Formats: sequence, C-alpha cells, structure tokens
Amino acid sequence: QVQVVGSGGGSVPAGGSLRLSCVASGYTHDMYCMAWLRQVPGKEREGVAAFYADRGYTHYADFVKGRFTISQDNAKRTLYLQMNSLKPEDTAMYYCATDYGICGDNWFRPSYYKYWDQGTQVTVSS
Repeated sequence: QVQVVGSGGGSVPAGGSLRLSCVASGYTHDMYCMAWLRQVPGKEREGVAAFYADRGYTHYADFVKGRFTISQDNAKRTLYLQMNSLKPEDTAMYYCATDYGICGDNWFRPSYYKYWDQGTQVTVSS
C-alpha cells in the first residue's frame, strides 16, 4: 500500500518562497507519477506540477512556470516543490498525490491519482 505524507506549508508575504516536501513509500516499482495539486474553497482542485520518477520528466501548469520547481531526491523517496516569487493567488491547500503511471497528458487531473496526503496550507499575503 502506497502511503504519502506531505509537509512544509506556511505563511509568507508576496514575493517570498516556500518549499513543500512529500515522502512516499510502498511502491513496488519506479514507474510512478508524483504531483502537487492545489485547491481553494469553492474551486476545483488543479494540477500544479508533476514528476515521473522513472525518467525524471516534469510537468508544470502555465501559472507556475518559471516560479516553481518540482524535484525528487536521489533516494527517490522525497518529492519537493520549491515555490519562489509567490503571489497571493497561490494561496491554497496543496496536496501531494501519486499513482503508478507515466504522468502523461492527464497529469493535472485529480482523478489520475489514487494516493493522497492530508494537504498542507500555503498562504501568501499581499
């Protein structure tokens, strides 16, 4: 059974930085996709960035390109989301999610992922 635990949220002023972390365990092979998605009350959950572990491929939503970086440590156990130049509109609950697969064209869809963490709040003040 895959388990996912995320951490690293907090409150920062606009222009600041935060790094989210996500530890996943229980995979039976390395062909899995890990991603960060976010949600604000009253809106649908949306994909932020994804990482295909077997090849190191990355995907980003247009609204974070050039500001956020997704990466995985060499032990392939911790996923990071480095968030720079944060904006008030980045305020949301951020979720780490994963499932077996290559990420692909559906990486941004919440329905793509089976395993989720509890979410971590990111608040950016203006």
